[in-house]
Amino acid sequence: MNGDKKTVFSGVQPSGNLTIGNYLGAIKNFSRFSEEYKTFYCVVDMHAITVRQVPAELRRRTYETLALYMACGLDEKKNTLFVQSHVPAHAELGWILDCYTMFGELSRMTQFKDKSAKNAQNINAGLFTYPTLMAADILLYQTDLVPVGIDQKQHLELARDIAMRFNQIYSDTFTVPEGYIPTDTMKIMSLAAPTQKMSKSDENANAVVYILDSKDDMIRKFKKAVTDSEAEVRYAPGKDGVNNLMTIYHAFTGKTFEEIEREFAGKGYGDFKLAVGEACADGLAPVRAEYERLIADKAFLESVMKNGAEEATYYARKTMSKVRRKIGFVN
Repeated sequence: MNGDKKTVFSGVQPSGNLTIGNYLGAIKNFSRFSEEYKTFYCVVDMHAITVRQVPAELRRRTYETLALYMACGLDEKKNTLFVQSHVPAHAELGWILDCYTMFGELSRMTQFKDKSAKNAQNINAGLFTYPTLMAADILLYQTDLVPVGIDQKQHLELARDIAMRFNQIYSDTFTVPEGYIPTDTMKIMSLAAPTQKMSKSDENANAVVYILDSKDDMIRKFKKAVTDSEAEVRYAPGKDGVNNLMTIYHAFTGKTFEEIEREFAGKGYGDFKLAVGEACADGLAPVRAEYERLIADKAFLESVMKNGAEEATYYARKTMSKVRRKIGFVN
């Protein structure tokens, strides 16, 4: 569809600040795709409204998320950066795919169960059909590869199942996407509960380090990070807190675990935590500076949104023309 280039699609919700886990585990690596692939990176504001949003905050976070994408290295000239609701084909294909998705499939989605438990007052139909809209996001661009975290793997499997079902009924229509889990990505854990993944929605502010935290805030959070009673910096089973800090320090300094162990031999956790905080803050300083520059230029961000939506619409129309014809809609 895109010449010889395969297609990559990824979407991120404008639902709050992104963490260093989002950065190290995903966004930092996105820019490497743009040389070899046709890349679509989308701010998925339609997904965000499955949970009640303050409208002004949702608008603000949409700009912020786009600016942060770009500050993390996504060049708008090499990648298609856009806002989901600016391309109506997402909603149209989402509805069509609802009609090819089984109720039982959606009821088995673990994220629906988790989010229903957290939002007991608002278990809406959108929360239930969210994975079908995600399938539409992916299939609309004939996506080959989807960089995906373990928490979204079930949704990607559903997107594959829907694509294969549709193709079986109507002949080849959609590319069946593959998940892309790079072997060298970092899994960053909570600073307060290091057996759990760092989450931007964690209620404990000290558990999460955000990309846009100030240097002082980062260092304060790392100083409070959970470790153990050994006071020895070494990577070993059972030392979840220290292992997590070593992973973060390795990510920002490039030092191996052996080098880190030697560097802090005979030193306490206090010195180590301070060093991790400083390495993290210094590593992200260019990202924060570029973000501040971009977020101050609303007109530029709007031009990126507009250009991205126009390009995304061009590709989306190709897919929708095929889909509409095959299911019997009059063009």
